[in-house]
Amino acid sequence: MTPLPAVEERGRLEIHPAVLRKIVEHAADQVPGTLRHERRLAGIDIGEAGASARVTTGSGDPPTVDIRLELTLQYPAPVRTVVAAVRAAVGEELAHIAGHRVRALTVTVAGLRSARPAAARLH
Repeated sequence: MTPLPAVEERGRLEIHPAVLRKIVEHAADQVPGTLRHERRLAGIDIGEAGASARVTTGSGDPPTVDIRLELTLQYPAPVRTVVAAVRAAVGEELAHIAGHRVRALTVTVAGLRSARPAAARLH
């Protein structure tokens, strides 16, 4: 039986930025205090959306990524605490699943929404 070549001689793994984006968005959506919100197009409900990310890959060992992340948070929410938890979760998930390191992470809080449905108003 012929021995396998050393790991570094077997090739390389590249993960498409779209896959990295999905990892980032999923990790952010799992943090307590972040919310998914309904999406509408021309007044028609087209489902829900959560965190939205743009990922730019860099080089290095481990590979680096720059992330621009947009979130909706629960109101009232300790914004700084939730954003810090999102940063930690995204970094851990990217390192664990893809072996990438976050070089820069810009978070934009696009909205604050109540987690409870609004009470019906009487006119």
